[in-house]
Amino acid sequence: MSHLPDVCTLGATLDSQGSARFRVWAPLVQQIALRMPGDDRLLPMTRAGGGYYDAIVPKVAAGTRYFYRLNNSVDRPDPASRFQPDGIHGPSAVVSSEFPWTDASWRGLAWDDHVIYETHVGTFSERGTFAAMIDELDELVRLGVTALELMPVAQFPGGRNWGYDGVHHYAPQNTYGGPTGLKSLIDACHARSLAVILDVVYNHLGPEGNYLHEFGPYFTHRYHTPWGPAINFDGPESDAVREFFIGNALYWLREYHIDALRLDATHAIFDRSARPLLRELAEEVRHCSTQLGRPAYLIAENNANDPRILAAPSSHGLGLDAVLHDDFQRSLHALLTGERGGYYGDFGRVTDFGKAVKSGFVLDGQYSNYRRRHWGAVAADLPANKFVAYAQCHDSVGNRPRSERLGQLIDLEALKLAAAATILSPAIPFLFMGEEYDDPAPFNYFISHLDPKLAAAVGEGRRREFAAFDWKVPPPDPQAPESFLSSHLTRSLSQIGRHSVLWKFYQELLRLRKSVPAIRQSSRQHQHLSVIGDKALVVHRRTTESEICLCYLFDKRPLKLTEGLPTEGQWQLLLDTAETRWDGPHTSSPSDWRPGSPLALAPQSCVILKTRGLTGQNIDVDERPR
Repeated sequence: MSHLPDVCTLGATLDSQGSARFRVWAPLVQQIALRMPGDDRLLPMTRAGGGYYDAIVPKVAAGTRYFYRLNNSVDRPDPASRFQPDGIHGPSAVVSSEFPWTDASWRGLAWDDHVIYETHVGTFSERGTFAAMIDELDELVRLGVTALELMPVAQFPGGRNWGYDGVHHYAPQNTYGGPTGLKSLIDACHARSLAVILDVVYNHLGPEGNYLHEFGPYFTHRYHTPWGPAINFDGPESDAVREFFIGNALYWLREYHIDALRLDATHAIFDRSARPLLRELAEEVRHCSTQLGRPAYLIAENNANDPRILAAPSSHGLGLDAVLHDDFQRSLHALLTGERGGYYGDFGRVTDFGKAVKSGFVLDGQYSNYRRRHWGAVAADLPANKFVAYAQCHDSVGNRPRSERLGQLIDLEALKLAAAATILSPAIPFLFMGEEYDDPAPFNYFISHLDPKLAAAVGEGRRREFAAFDWKVPPPDPQAPESFLSSHLTRSLSQIGRHSVLWKFYQELLRLRKSVPAIRQSSRQHQHLSVIGDKALVVHRRTTESEICLCYLFDKRPLKLTEGLPTEGQWQLLLDTAETRWDGPHTSSPSDWRPGSPLALAPQSCVILKTRGLTGQNIDVDERPR
């Protein structure tokens, strides 16, 4: 049973009589008072036990600015600020929870129906705001997207940032449109049956404007992350720290009607307690979901290849709903580009990609050259929909010296093959903004730190980070405004030339995924894989209604495929990525295919076959190289 309140009590909350309650956890502070700019009075707060301080102030209007005066010496914004209209160092603002929601009929989205589209608010549109995104939602719906994922929007320094330097976890970024702008976007998404996923960061805070350590023991030196001391989730006085972050997750679900949370770098959340933070978070989110009457999901980013993240608590797991499928991206990227630097050095064979499709983790106990140790554990007993498959994301693009998208590294045929591999995966498909029409803009890493020394240190850290990949080109300066401006999408390209063809190709793949149940079949027991030589893969998948055969060729030479194909039944060709309608080399493709006949595969292509009637064949697993 949940021990957290149904409504977040931290920060400033307004009641129906016009009074505001202020509540803060500050066990390291001897004295704390409210200061409202423009008013010389200091309003002392009362100790409430457990390190908490309270104050109730009558006649407070939404928008009222305030600071906390600590030990009668320094003014700090509220750690649980709902809005920072003047930036990370400025006063917090009281925010009303009232909003004219129109989504009362929204009941959420079944997990298997998710097609996730990752966006960065600041570069998705020319204006870079929540409001500007609303204008593009109809196009995403026409494409076939069902869930909009927002990179972190918690208040960060300045107006240019990926969002992972946020320091006010409860406050939507002021330059994006603040609380009202975010709620308006979510309401507009739900009106179009689009779910909304929010990327949240519970492993660290940004280095600038992070005042939490002045209030309480939010951090510990017992563990270290790449960004500094870890958050204190299992040490003395960690109960209140856990409540702060779990409460934040529930706040997004309740107050903002968010449908799912993407948990950043969960491998950097350190907690050795018997009930780890992530398990408690999953339990609290399920309780909240029951109360709200709609599903709520947790998606982990985690590089440990640890199936315990996904296993049920009854099996000593953490009970999260899904994990980003990094091995899928790396195996596909290495196959298509030939890159072997850094973590791509552990991949590059068709068998690697086949294993990612069939079993989840590719590295599930083998030796990793990149990590110089054995890595991961077997996850083949988990259904494929526990994984979120992608060919590109903000990390895979932005963490390159030139921040090239996949379309800058491979040709159109290979790009279509990557799209087919992702969307036809039994996992949940994930697209990165602009991928669907191959936007040429890079997605640079960018910041706008107010401290020039910190900005310089971040740039130097990026240069050191790329050393493992043997990339000779230095990355762009993250602090330079051009790094941000050049990353903006040009969405009008989706209606022009080859960009338009690719957009329609993605639309057709997503239509097929929705209309052919066997494509979404996530059961490992109803999938058969055959690796043909070292360049081709044949995948059979079936349900009680249909059976499909997916034929992937990664070679740059054509192939007359004869192995691994169905041996009986009537089959129709649903799609060939090499057809001329997709700007491919095949002038025509037969509408039917007969077992026993060779199947012509163009270089770097995918062909989808579907039964006209079930064959009655049993589906087993065979991925021996032939």
